[in-house]
Amino acid sequence: MGREFGNLTRMRHVITYSLSPFEQRAFPHYFTKGIPNMIRRIQASFLRVAPPFVVFYLVYTWGTEEFEKSKRKNPAVYENDK
Repeated sequence: MGREFGNLTRMRHVITYSLSPFEQRAFPHYFTKGIPNMIRRIQASFLRVAPPFVVFYLVYTWGTEEFEKSKRKNPAVYENDK
């Protein structure tokens, strides 16, 4: 009756190229170039990324300790109670 998906309209002057999955390599040079490149990129961005995480961790631990201290009761307030 009608056209199917993928062929709904006629495209003119559009050239498409494709490569068979059997003719391409899924992970070319993955271990020889990919992993060293990943290590290089991590080293390049470490000094830009790590300081905010360290500051956040220190602020978080300080805040948690202060919160736990504020939840405790002061024993000096209850010395005269019997």
